[in-house]
Amino acid sequence: MVRSSSSLNILTGIKQFVKKTGVLLWFLPLAFLAVFFLTPLINIFAVMFTHPGVINVRAILQPLWFTIWQAVISTLLTMMIGLPAAYVFSRFTFPGKLIFRLLTTLPFILPTVVVAAGFTALLGPRGLLNSALMQSLNLDNPPFLFMNTLGAILIAHVFYNTSVVIRVVGSALSQLDPRIEQAGQVLGATPVKVFREITIPLLRPSIWVAALMVFLFDFTSFGVILLLGGPKFSTLEVAIYTQTLSMLNLPMAGLLSLIQLFCTFGVTFLYSKINGKRTIPLMPRLKGEGIRVPVHIREKIIVRFVIIFLVLLLILPLGALAARSVTQTDIGTGTGSRFTLAYYRELFINRQDAFFYVPPAQAALNSLIYASVTVLISVTFGILVAYAQVRKRAVRRWLDPLIMLPLGTSAVTLGLGFLITFNRPPLDVKSFPLLIPLAHSLVALPFVVRTVQPTLASIPGSLREAAAVLGASPWRVWREVEAPIIGRAVIVGAIFSFTISLGEFGATSFLARPETPTLPLAIYRFLSQPGALNYGQAMAMATLLMLMCAISIGLLDKVQLVGQSEI
Repeated sequence: MVRSSSSLNILTGIKQFVKKTGVLLWFLPLAFLAVFFLTPLINIFAVMFTHPGVINVRAILQPLWFTIWQAVISTLLTMMIGLPAAYVFSRFTFPGKLIFRLLTTLPFILPTVVVAAGFTALLGPRGLLNSALMQSLNLDNPPFLFMNTLGAILIAHVFYNTSVVIRVVGSALSQLDPRIEQAGQVLGATPVKVFREITIPLLRPSIWVAALMVFLFDFTSFGVILLLGGPKFSTLEVAIYTQTLSMLNLPMAGLLSLIQLFCTFGVTFLYSKINGKRTIPLMPRLKGEGIRVPVHIREKIIVRFVIIFLVLLLILPLGALAARSVTQTDIGTGTGSRFTLAYYRELFINRQDAFFYVPPAQAALNSLIYASVTVLISVTFGILVAYAQVRKRAVRRWLDPLIMLPLGTSAVTLGLGFLITFNRPPLDVKSFPLLIPLAHSLVALPFVVRTVQPTLASIPGSLREAAAVLGASPWRVWREVEAPIIGRAVIVGAIFSFTISLGEFGATSFLARPETPTLPLAIYRFLSQPGALNYGQAMAMATLLMLMCAISIGLLDKVQLVGQSEI
Protein backbone atom coordinates (compact mmCIF):
# COMPACT_ATOMS: atom_id res chain seq x y z
CA MET A 1 0.00 0.00 0.00
CA VAL A 2 2.87 2.32 0.81
CA ARG A 3 4.53 1.40 -2.48
CA SER A 4 1.34 2.16 -4.40
CA SER A 5 0.89 5.50 -2.66
CA SER A 6 4.50 6.46 -3.35
CA SER A 7 4.12 5.60 -7.05
CA LEU A 8 0.93 7.66 -7.25
CA ASN A 9 2.75 10.66 -5.75
CA ILE A 10 5.56 10.32 -8.28
CA LEU A 11 3.12 10.17 -11.21
CA THR A 12 1.32 13.21 -9.85
CA GLY A 13 4.65 15.01 -9.55
CA ILE A 14 5.50 14.23 -13.17
CA LYS A 15 2.15 15.55 -14.37
CA GLN A 16 2.62 18.77 -12.38
CA PHE A 17 6.16 19.13 -13.75
CA VAL A 18 4.91 18.69 -17.32
CA LYS A 19 2.11 21.17 -16.73
CA LYS A 20 4.47 23.80 -15.31
CA THR A 21 7.06 23.42 -18.05
CA GLY A 22 4.57 22.95 -20.89
CA VAL A 23 4.17 26.67 -21.46
CA LEU A 24 7.93 27.19 -21.77
CA LEU A 25 8.14 24.44 -24.41
CA TRP A 26 6.26 26.54 -26.93
CA PHE A 27 6.75 30.05 -25.50
CA LEU A 28 10.55 30.14 -25.86
CA PRO A 29 10.60 29.04 -29.52
CA LEU A 30 7.69 31.39 -30.25
CA ALA A 31 9.59 34.30 -28.70
CA PHE A 32 12.65 33.33 -30.77
CA LEU A 33 10.58 33.41 -33.97
CA ALA A 34 8.88 36.68 -33.00
CA VAL A 35 12.16 38.51 -32.37
CA PHE A 36 14.38 37.09 -35.11
CA PHE A 37 11.91 36.22 -37.87
CA LEU A 38 8.58 38.04 -37.68
CA THR A 39 10.06 41.38 -36.56
CA PRO A 40 12.60 41.54 -39.45
CA LEU A 41 9.85 40.69 -41.94
CA ILE A 42 7.57 43.41 -40.58
CA ASN A 43 10.43 45.91 -40.74
CA ILE A 44 11.02 45.06 -44.40
CA PHE A 45 7.47 46.10 -45.17
CA ALA A 46 7.75 49.22 -42.98
CA VAL A 47 10.85 50.43 -44.80
CA MET A 48 8.87 50.55 -48.03
CA PHE A 49 6.85 53.46 -46.68
CA THR A 50 9.40 55.28 -44.50
CA HIS A 51 12.49 55.50 -46.73
CA PRO A 52 12.87 57.47 -49.97
CA GLY A 53 13.40 55.41 -53.07
CA VAL A 54 12.39 54.76 -56.66
CA ILE A 55 9.82 52.08 -57.54
CA ASN A 56 10.40 50.80 -61.07
CA VAL A 57 7.60 48.57 -62.37
CA ARG A 58 9.76 47.13 -65.13
CA ALA A 59 12.48 46.24 -62.61
CA ILE A 60 9.81 44.23 -60.76
CA LEU A 61 8.12 42.45 -63.65
CA GLN A 62 11.31 41.32 -65.40
CA PRO A 63 12.88 39.44 -62.44
CA LEU A 64 9.45 38.13 -61.37
CA TRP A 65 8.77 36.67 -64.82
CA PHE A 66 12.27 35.19 -65.13
CA THR A 67 12.08 33.75 -61.60
CA ILE A 68 8.83 31.91 -62.35
CA TRP A 69 9.88 30.87 -65.86
CA GLN A 70 13.25 29.42 -64.92
CA ALA A 71 11.78 27.68 -61.85
CA VAL A 72 9.11 25.96 -63.99
CA ILE A 73 11.63 24.81 -66.62
CA SER A 74 14.11 23.67 -63.97
CA THR A 75 11.40 21.74 -62.13
CA LEU A 76 10.24 19.95 -65.29
CA LEU A 77 13.81 18.96 -66.19
CA THR A 78 14.48 17.80 -62.62
CA MET A 79 11.34 15.63 -62.57
CA MET A 80 12.28 14.12 -65.94
CA ILE A 81 15.60 12.97 -64.46
CA GLY A 82 14.56 12.36 -60.85
CA LEU A 83 11.52 10.12 -61.39
CA PRO A 84 13.37 7.40 -63.40
CA ALA A 85 16.24 7.59 -60.90
CA ALA A 86 13.81 7.18 -57.96
CA TYR A 87 12.28 4.14 -59.65
CA VAL A 88 15.67 2.53 -60.30
CA PHE A 89 16.95 3.07 -56.75
CA SER A 90 13.75 1.77 -55.13
CA ARG A 91 13.22 -1.32 -57.33
CA PHE A 92 16.61 -2.60 -58.54
CA THR A 93 19.97 -3.56 -57.14
CA PHE A 94 23.19 -3.02 -59.08
CA PRO A 95 26.94 -2.78 -58.41
CA GLY A 96 27.93 0.37 -56.52
CA LYS A 97 24.34 1.19 -55.55
CA LEU A 98 25.32 2.30 -52.03
CA ILE A 99 27.95 4.71 -53.36
CA PHE A 100 25.53 6.10 -55.92
CA ARG A 101 22.89 6.58 -53.23
CA LEU A 102 25.34 8.61 -51.16
CA LEU A 103 26.36 10.64 -54.22
CA THR A 104 22.74 11.44 -55.07
CA THR A 105 22.12 12.60 -51.49
CA LEU A 106 25.21 14.83 -51.38
CA PRO A 107 23.86 17.64 -53.63
CA PHE A 108 20.88 18.04 -51.26
CA ILE A 109 23.13 19.66 -48.66
CA LEU A 110 25.95 20.99 -50.85
CA PRO A 111 26.38 24.78 -50.63
CA THR A 112 25.50 26.60 -53.83
CA VAL A 113 29.01 28.01 -54.09
CA VAL A 114 30.39 24.47 -54.20
CA VAL A 115 27.91 23.51 -56.94
CA ALA A 116 28.87 26.61 -58.91
CA ALA A 117 32.57 25.92 -58.37
CA GLY A 118 32.11 22.31 -59.55
CA PHE A 119 30.53 23.33 -62.84
CA THR A 120 33.08 26.11 -63.23
CA ALA A 121 35.88 23.57 -62.78
CA LEU A 122 34.33 21.28 -65.41
CA LEU A 123 32.79 23.63 -67.99
CA GLY A 124 34.10 27.11 -67.19
CA PRO A 125 36.66 29.04 -69.26
CA ARG A 126 39.44 27.51 -67.14
CA GLY A 127 37.62 24.20 -66.67
CA LEU A 128 38.92 20.78 -67.58
CA LEU A 129 36.82 20.49 -70.75
CA ASN A 130 37.95 23.80 -72.25
CA SER A 131 41.57 23.22 -71.19
CA ALA A 132 41.55 19.83 -72.91
CA LEU A 133 39.98 21.25 -76.07
CA MET A 134 42.40 24.18 -76.17
CA GLN A 135 45.33 21.83 -75.82
CA SER A 136 44.15 19.26 -78.38
CA LEU A 137 42.93 21.81 -80.96
CA ASN A 138 45.70 24.35 -80.31
CA LEU A 139 43.24 27.16 -79.56
CA ASP A 140 43.91 30.45 -77.83
CA ASN A 141 40.39 30.96 -76.44
CA PRO A 142 37.97 28.57 -74.71
CA PRO A 143 35.74 27.03 -77.42
CA PHE A 144 32.90 26.00 -75.09
CA LEU A 145 30.86 28.81 -73.51
CA PHE A 146 28.94 27.65 -70.47
CA MET A 147 29.23 30.36 -67.84
CA ASN A 148 26.69 33.21 -67.80
CA THR A 149 24.15 31.23 -69.81
CA LEU A 150 20.63 30.00 -69.13
CA GLY A 151 21.83 26.43 -69.67
CA ALA A 152 24.25 26.79 -66.77
CA ILE A 153 21.41 27.82 -64.46
CA LEU A 154 19.11 24.99 -65.55
CA ILE A 155 21.77 22.26 -65.37
CA ALA A 156 22.91 23.42 -61.94
CA HIS A 157 19.33 23.37 -60.65
CA VAL A 158 18.83 19.83 -61.97
CA PHE A 159 22.08 18.80 -60.28
CA TYR A 160 21.04 20.45 -57.04
CA ASN A 161 17.47 19.13 -56.80
CA THR A 162 17.45 15.68 -58.39
CA SER A 163 18.21 14.23 -54.96
CA VAL A 164 14.98 15.81 -53.63
CA VAL A 165 12.90 13.79 -56.10
CA ILE A 166 14.85 10.61 -55.36
CA ARG A 167 14.46 11.20 -51.63
CA VAL A 168 10.71 11.94 -51.59
CA VAL A 169 9.34 9.76 -54.41
CA GLY A 170 11.85 6.95 -53.97
CA SER A 171 11.06 6.71 -50.25
CA ALA A 172 7.32 6.45 -50.93
CA LEU A 173 7.85 3.92 -53.72
CA SER A 174 10.12 1.70 -51.62
CA GLN A 175 7.55 1.60 -48.78
CA LEU A 176 4.46 1.09 -50.94
CA ASP A 177 2.49 -1.94 -49.76
CA PRO A 178 3.58 -4.68 -52.23
CA ARG A 179 0.28 -6.56 -51.83
CA ILE A 180 -1.55 -3.86 -53.80
CA GLU A 181 0.61 -4.31 -56.89
CA GLN A 182 0.57 -8.10 -56.47
CA ALA A 183 -3.24 -8.05 -56.41
CA GLY A 184 -3.29 -6.24 -59.74
CA GLN A 185 -0.96 -8.83 -61.27
CA VAL A 186 -3.10 -11.70 -59.93
CA LEU A 187 -6.10 -10.12 -61.68
CA GLY A 188 -4.27 -10.33 -65.00
CA ALA A 189 -2.76 -6.84 -65.35
CA THR A 190 0.62 -6.54 -67.05
CA PRO A 191 3.50 -4.93 -65.11
CA VAL A 192 3.17 -1.80 -67.27
CA LYS A 193 -0.56 -1.57 -66.60
CA VAL A 194 -0.03 -2.11 -62.87
CA PHE A 195 2.52 0.67 -62.81
CA ARG A 196 0.35 3.03 -64.87
CA GLU A 197 -3.01 2.41 -63.18
CA ILE A 198 -2.02 1.49 -59.61
CA THR A 199 1.47 2.67 -58.72
CA ILE A 200 1.40 6.10 -60.37
CA PRO A 201 -1.98 7.14 -58.87
CA LEU A 202 -0.78 6.11 -55.41
CA LEU A 203 2.45 8.04 -55.85
CA ARG A 204 0.81 11.15 -57.33
CA PRO A 205 0.70 13.09 -54.00
CA SER A 206 4.40 12.35 -53.38
CA ILE A 207 5.26 13.40 -56.93
CA TRP A 208 3.43 16.70 -56.45
CA VAL A 209 5.16 17.26 -53.11
CA ALA A 210 8.57 16.66 -54.70
CA ALA A 211 7.73 18.97 -57.61
CA LEU A 212 6.61 21.76 -55.27
CA MET A 213 9.76 21.40 -53.16
CA VAL A 214 11.94 21.59 -56.26
CA PHE A 215 9.99 24.58 -57.56
CA LEU A 216 10.39 26.37 -54.21
CA PHE A 217 14.15 25.77 -54.16
CA ASP A 218 14.48 26.95 -57.77
CA PHE A 219 12.22 29.96 -57.14
CA THR A 220 14.41 31.13 -54.23
CA SER A 221 17.70 30.28 -55.94
CA PHE A 222 20.40 32.87 -55.31
CA GLY A 223 23.94 31.52 -55.41
CA VAL A 224 23.44 29.57 -58.64
CA ILE A 225 22.03 32.62 -60.46
CA LEU A 226 24.66 34.97 -59.09
CA LEU A 227 27.65 32.72 -59.77
CA LEU A 228 26.64 30.90 -62.96
CA GLY A 229 24.02 33.17 -64.53
CA GLY A 230 26.00 36.38 -64.46
CA PRO A 231 24.65 39.91 -64.84
CA LYS A 232 22.28 39.05 -67.71
CA PHE A 233 19.93 37.03 -65.50
CA SER A 234 18.21 38.32 -62.39
CA THR A 235 15.71 36.51 -60.20
CA LEU A 236 13.83 38.16 -57.34
CA GLU A 237 16.58 37.01 -54.99
CA VAL A 238 19.33 38.62 -57.05
CA ALA A 239 17.22 41.76 -57.59
CA ILE A 240 16.74 42.18 -53.82
CA TYR A 241 20.48 41.74 -53.31
CA THR A 242 21.30 44.28 -56.05
CA GLN A 243 18.74 46.88 -54.95
CA THR A 244 20.01 46.70 -51.36
CA LEU A 245 23.78 46.55 -51.63
CA SER A 246 24.46 48.11 -55.03
CA MET A 247 21.70 50.69 -55.49
CA LEU A 248 20.83 51.32 -51.82
CA ASN A 249 17.16 51.39 -52.85
CA LEU A 250 15.55 49.88 -49.74
CA PRO A 251 11.89 50.58 -50.70
CA MET A 252 12.38 48.72 -53.98
CA ALA A 253 14.13 45.87 -52.18
CA GLY A 254 11.32 45.75 -49.63
CA LEU A 255 8.64 45.58 -52.34
CA LEU A 256 10.50 42.79 -54.14
CA SER A 257 10.79 40.92 -50.84
CA LEU A 258 7.06 41.32 -50.22
CA ILE A 259 6.23 39.91 -53.66
CA GLN A 260 8.57 37.00 -53.14
CA LEU A 261 7.15 36.28 -49.69
CA PHE A 262 3.62 36.06 -51.06
CA CYS A 263 4.78 33.68 -53.79
CA THR A 264 6.83 31.43 -51.50
CA PHE A 265 4.17 31.33 -48.80
CA GLY A 266 1.61 30.38 -51.45
CA VAL A 267 3.80 27.50 -52.64
CA THR A 268 4.52 26.47 -49.03
CA PHE A 269 0.80 26.48 -48.20
CA LEU A 270 0.03 24.33 -51.25
CA TYR A 271 2.89 21.99 -50.30
CA SER A 272 1.54 21.60 -46.74
CA LYS A 273 -1.95 20.84 -48.06
CA ILE A 274 -0.75 18.14 -50.45
CA ASN A 275 1.77 16.74 -47.99
CA GLY A 276 -0.99 16.36 -45.40
CA LYS A 277 -2.99 14.24 -47.85
CA ARG A 278 -0.21 11.74 -48.51
CA THR A 279 -2.25 8.90 -47.03
CA ILE A 280 -1.13 6.26 -49.50
CA PRO A 281 -0.84 2.75 -48.00
CA LEU A 282 2.81 2.69 -47.03
CA MET A 283 4.24 -0.39 -45.39
CA PRO A 284 7.81 -0.93 -44.13
CA ARG A 285 9.32 -3.80 -46.11
CA LEU A 286 11.81 -6.41 -45.08
CA LYS A 287 15.37 -5.65 -46.10
CA GLY A 288 15.68 -6.38 -49.80
CA GLU A 289 11.98 -7.08 -50.33
CA GLY A 290 10.77 -5.89 -53.72
CA ILE A 291 14.32 -5.10 -54.90
CA ARG A 292 15.83 -7.32 -57.56
CA VAL A 293 18.52 -7.52 -60.20
CA PRO A 294 17.36 -6.16 -63.59
CA VAL A 295 16.63 -9.12 -65.85
CA HIS A 296 14.79 -7.94 -68.96
CA ILE A 297 16.52 -5.91 -71.65
CA ARG A 298 14.28 -2.93 -71.00
CA GLU A 299 15.14 -2.96 -67.30
CA LYS A 300 18.86 -3.19 -67.99
CA ILE A 301 18.67 -0.27 -70.43
CA ILE A 302 16.81 1.91 -67.91
CA VAL A 303 19.25 1.11 -65.09
CA ARG A 304 22.34 1.72 -67.23
CA PHE A 305 20.93 4.92 -68.69
CA VAL A 306 20.17 6.29 -65.21
CA ILE A 307 23.63 5.34 -63.91
CA ILE A 308 25.43 6.91 -66.88
CA PHE A 309 23.36 10.09 -66.64
CA LEU A 310 23.96 10.38 -62.89
CA VAL A 311 27.69 9.95 -63.45
CA LEU A 312 27.68 12.76 -66.02
CA LEU A 313 25.43 15.00 -63.94
CA LEU A 314 26.69 14.41 -60.39
CA ILE A 315 30.11 12.83 -60.40
CA LEU A 316 31.85 14.74 -63.19
CA PRO A 317 31.36 18.25 -61.71
CA LEU A 318 32.43 17.14 -58.23
CA GLY A 319 35.34 15.14 -59.60
CA ALA A 320 36.40 18.07 -61.78
CA LEU A 321 36.29 20.32 -58.73
CA ALA A 322 38.64 18.06 -56.79
CA ALA A 323 40.91 17.55 -59.82
CA ARG A 324 41.08 21.26 -60.63
CA SER A 325 42.12 22.07 -57.06
CA VAL A 326 45.32 20.02 -57.50
CA THR A 327 46.01 20.88 -61.15
CA GLN A 328 48.07 23.82 -62.33
CA THR A 329 47.62 24.82 -65.97
CA ASP A 330 49.02 27.53 -68.19
CA ILE A 331 45.75 29.28 -69.05
CA GLY A 332 47.28 31.16 -71.95
CA THR A 333 48.24 28.04 -73.89
CA GLY A 334 46.03 25.44 -72.24
CA THR A 335 49.12 23.23 -71.77
CA GLY A 336 51.46 22.32 -68.98
CA SER A 337 48.91 20.74 -66.62
CA ARG A 338 50.62 19.20 -63.61
CA PHE A 339 49.79 17.99 -60.13
CA THR A 340 50.30 20.54 -57.36
CA LEU A 341 49.26 21.26 -53.78
CA ALA A 342 50.23 24.90 -54.10
CA TYR A 343 46.63 26.13 -54.01
CA TYR A 344 46.08 24.46 -50.63
CA ARG A 345 49.32 25.88 -49.24
CA GLU A 346 48.38 29.34 -50.46
CA LEU A 347 45.26 29.26 -48.29
CA PHE A 348 47.45 30.14 -45.32
CA ILE A 349 49.58 32.86 -46.98
CA ASN A 350 48.89 36.55 -47.56
CA ARG A 351 50.90 36.79 -50.75
CA GLN A 352 50.09 40.48 -51.41
CA ASP A 353 50.46 41.63 -47.77
CA ALA A 354 47.04 43.30 -47.98
CA PHE A 355 45.88 44.95 -44.76
CA PHE A 356 42.27 43.77 -45.12
CA TYR A 357 43.23 40.30 -46.32
CA VAL A 358 41.56 37.46 -44.42
CA PRO A 359 43.23 34.07 -44.88
CA PRO A 360 40.86 31.40 -46.21
CA ALA A 361 41.81 29.26 -43.22
CA GLN A 362 40.37 31.98 -40.98
CA ALA A 363 37.20 32.04 -43.08
CA ALA A 364 36.91 28.27 -42.60
CA LEU A 365 37.34 28.73 -38.87
CA ASN A 366 34.61 31.39 -38.89
CA SER A 367 32.29 28.97 -40.67
CA LEU A 368 33.00 26.22 -38.16
CA ILE A 369 32.32 28.55 -35.23
CA TYR A 370 29.07 29.83 -36.72
CA ALA A 371 27.99 26.26 -37.56
CA SER A 372 28.69 25.05 -34.02
CA VAL A 373 26.65 27.88 -32.49
CA THR A 374 23.87 27.19 -35.01
CA VAL A 375 23.75 23.57 -33.90
CA LEU A 376 23.46 24.61 -30.26
CA ILE A 377 20.63 27.08 -30.94
CA SER A 378 18.61 25.05 -33.45
CA VAL A 379 18.86 21.76 -31.54
CA THR A 380 17.83 23.41 -28.26
CA PHE A 381 14.77 25.10 -29.73
CA GLY A 382 14.04 22.09 -31.95
CA ILE A 383 13.82 19.75 -28.96
CA LEU A 384 11.53 22.22 -27.14
CA VAL A 385 9.22 22.46 -30.17
CA ALA A 386 9.17 18.66 -30.58
CA TYR A 387 8.15 18.18 -26.95
CA ALA A 388 5.52 20.92 -27.23
CA GLN A 389 4.00 19.23 -30.29
CA VAL A 390 3.94 15.80 -28.66
CA ARG A 391 2.65 16.84 -25.24
CA LYS A 392 0.26 19.55 -26.44
CA ARG A 393 -1.46 18.28 -29.58
CA ALA A 394 -3.54 21.47 -29.86
CA VAL A 395 -0.34 23.55 -29.91
CA ARG A 396 0.97 21.65 -32.93
CA ARG A 397 -1.83 22.95 -35.19
CA TRP A 398 -0.54 26.51 -35.07
CA LEU A 399 3.07 26.09 -33.91
CA ASP A 400 4.12 23.72 -36.70
CA PRO A 401 3.19 26.11 -39.57
CA LEU A 402 5.03 28.94 -37.78
CA ILE A 403 8.17 26.82 -37.45
CA MET A 404 8.01 25.96 -41.16
CA LEU A 405 7.70 29.59 -42.28
CA PRO A 406 11.48 30.28 -42.40
CA LEU A 407 11.85 27.32 -44.75
CA GLY A 408 9.64 29.12 -47.26
CA THR A 409 11.38 32.46 -46.82
CA SER A 410 14.34 33.30 -49.00
CA ALA A 411 17.71 33.66 -47.32
CA VAL A 412 18.25 37.01 -49.04
CA THR A 413 14.98 38.37 -47.63
CA LEU A 414 15.95 37.09 -44.20
CA GLY A 415 19.36 38.74 -44.44
CA LEU A 416 17.80 42.02 -45.56
CA GLY A 417 15.38 41.91 -42.63
CA PHE A 418 18.24 41.36 -40.19
CA LEU A 419 20.22 44.20 -41.76
CA ILE A 420 17.29 46.62 -41.38
CA THR A 421 16.22 45.53 -37.89
CA PHE A 422 19.48 44.97 -36.05
CA ASN A 423 21.46 48.07 -37.01
CA ARG A 424 22.26 49.64 -33.64
CA PRO A 425 24.49 48.48 -30.77
CA PRO A 426 24.35 46.16 -28.98
CA LEU A 427 22.30 44.25 -31.59
CA ASP A 428 24.14 44.98 -34.81
CA VAL A 429 26.49 43.04 -37.03
CA LYS A 430 29.61 44.63 -35.58
CA SER A 431 28.71 44.35 -31.89
CA PHE A 432 26.72 41.10 -31.97
CA PRO A 433 28.27 38.46 -34.29
CA LEU A 434 25.71 35.90 -33.11
CA LEU A 435 23.28 37.39 -35.63
CA ILE A 436 24.74 35.13 -38.32
CA PRO A 437 24.18 31.81 -36.48
CA LEU A 438 20.77 33.09 -35.35
CA ALA A 439 19.80 33.62 -39.00
CA HIS A 440 21.17 30.17 -39.86
CA SER A 441 19.21 28.63 -36.98
CA LEU A 442 15.92 29.90 -38.39
CA VAL A 443 16.52 27.86 -41.54
CA ALA A 444 17.89 24.82 -39.67
CA LEU A 445 15.14 24.69 -37.02
CA PRO A 446 12.48 23.04 -39.27
CA PHE A 447 14.91 20.24 -40.14
CA VAL A 448 15.56 19.54 -36.45
CA VAL A 449 11.85 19.53 -35.61
CA ARG A 450 10.97 17.26 -38.53
CA THR A 451 13.70 14.85 -37.43
CA VAL A 452 13.17 14.75 -33.64
CA GLN A 453 9.37 15.02 -33.39
CA PRO A 454 8.45 11.69 -35.12
CA THR A 455 10.97 9.79 -32.98
CA LEU A 456 9.73 11.44 -29.81
CA ALA A 457 6.11 10.71 -30.71
CA SER A 458 6.95 7.02 -31.21
CA ILE A 459 7.96 6.56 -27.52
CA PRO A 460 5.18 4.66 -25.71
CA GLY A 461 3.83 6.43 -22.65
CA SER A 462 4.06 3.16 -20.75
CA LEU A 463 7.86 3.45 -20.68
CA ARG A 464 7.70 6.74 -18.78
CA GLU A 465 5.03 5.41 -16.45
CA ALA A 466 7.01 2.25 -15.73
CA ALA A 467 10.09 4.26 -14.85
CA ALA A 468 8.02 6.54 -12.61
CA VAL A 469 6.49 3.54 -10.82
CA LEU A 470 10.01 2.26 -10.16
CA GLY A 471 10.79 5.53 -8.38
CA ALA A 472 12.53 7.58 -11.09
CA SER A 473 12.20 11.37 -10.89
CA PRO A 474 11.02 13.34 -13.96
CA TRP A 475 14.59 14.37 -14.70
CA ARG A 476 15.83 10.79 -14.42
CA VAL A 477 12.98 9.55 -16.65
CA TRP A 478 14.10 11.97 -19.33
CA ARG A 479 17.80 11.22 -18.88
CA GLU A 480 17.58 7.41 -18.85
CA VAL A 481 14.46 6.70 -20.93
CA GLU A 482 13.71 9.45 -23.44
CA ALA A 483 17.17 10.91 -24.12
CA PRO A 484 18.73 7.61 -25.30
CA ILE A 485 15.78 7.01 -27.66
CA ILE A 486 15.80 10.45 -29.27
CA GLY A 487 19.60 10.66 -29.21
CA ARG A 488 20.06 9.51 -32.81
CA ALA A 489 17.38 11.85 -34.07
CA VAL A 490 19.09 14.74 -32.29
CA ILE A 491 22.40 13.78 -33.90
CA VAL A 492 20.78 13.76 -37.36
CA GLY A 493 19.20 17.16 -36.70
CA ALA A 494 22.54 18.50 -35.49
CA ILE A 495 24.31 17.27 -38.64
CA PHE A 496 21.65 18.90 -40.82
CA SER A 497 22.02 22.17 -38.89
CA PHE A 498 25.80 22.04 -39.14
CA THR A 499 25.87 21.51 -42.90
CA ILE A 500 23.13 24.10 -43.54
CA SER A 501 25.08 26.72 -41.60
CA LEU A 502 28.38 25.68 -43.15
CA GLY A 503 27.17 26.38 -46.68
CA GLU A 504 24.65 29.22 -46.16
CA PHE A 505 25.35 32.05 -48.56
CA GLY A 506 22.33 34.33 -49.07
CA ALA A 507 21.72 35.73 -45.57
CA THR A 508 25.41 35.64 -44.70
CA SER A 509 26.26 37.87 -47.67
CA PHE A 510 24.27 40.63 -45.93
CA LEU A 511 25.44 40.04 -42.37
CA ALA A 512 29.11 39.03 -42.54
CA ARG A 513 31.64 41.83 -42.14
CA PRO A 514 34.60 42.05 -44.54
CA GLU A 515 37.03 41.02 -41.82
CA THR A 516 34.95 37.99 -40.74
CA PRO A 517 33.83 36.19 -43.93
CA THR A 518 32.61 32.63 -43.99
CA LEU A 519 34.00 29.95 -46.28
CA PRO A 520 31.26 30.31 -48.94
CA LEU A 521 31.83 34.09 -49.04
CA ALA A 522 35.57 33.57 -49.36
CA ILE A 523 35.00 31.17 -52.28
CA TYR A 524 32.77 33.74 -53.97
CA ARG A 525 35.38 36.49 -53.50
CA PHE A 526 38.17 34.39 -54.98
CA LEU A 527 36.02 33.27 -57.91
CA SER A 528 35.18 36.92 -58.63
CA GLN A 529 38.84 37.98 -58.78
CA PRO A 530 41.07 37.49 -61.83
CA GLY A 531 44.17 35.34 -61.79
CA ALA A 532 44.98 31.65 -61.80
CA LEU A 533 46.03 31.71 -58.14
CA ASN A 534 42.70 33.12 -56.97
CA TYR A 535 40.85 30.60 -59.11
CA GLY A 536 42.91 27.69 -57.77
CA GLN A 537 42.37 28.76 -54.16
CA ALA A 538 38.62 28.97 -54.77
CA MET A 539 38.70 25.40 -56.11
CA ALA A 540 40.70 24.24 -53.09
CA MET A 541 38.30 25.86 -50.60
CA ALA A 542 35.26 24.48 -52.42
CA THR A 543 36.80 20.99 -52.38
CA LEU A 544 37.35 21.19 -48.62
CA LEU A 545 33.78 22.34 -48.12
CA MET A 546 32.56 19.49 -50.32
CA LEU A 547 34.52 16.98 -48.23
CA MET A 548 32.94 18.33 -45.04
CA CYS A 549 29.49 17.84 -46.54
CA ALA A 550 30.41 14.34 -47.76
CA ILE A 551 31.50 13.37 -44.25
CA SER A 552 28.18 14.66 -42.94
CA ILE A 553 26.29 12.56 -45.49
CA GLY A 554 28.29 9.51 -44.44
CA LEU A 555 27.35 10.11 -40.81
CA LEU A 556 23.69 10.58 -41.72
CA ASP A 557 23.71 7.30 -43.61
CA LYS A 558 25.04 5.49 -40.52
CA VAL A 559 22.22 6.81 -38.30
CA GLN A 560 18.91 5.04 -38.93
CA LEU A 561 15.79 6.58 -37.43
CA VAL A 562 12.36 5.25 -36.58
CA GLY A 563 9.41 7.24 -37.85
CA GLN A 564 11.49 9.83 -39.68
CA SER A 565 9.44 11.88 -42.14
CA GLU A 566 10.35 13.83 -45.22
CA ILE A 567 10.48 17.58 -44.90
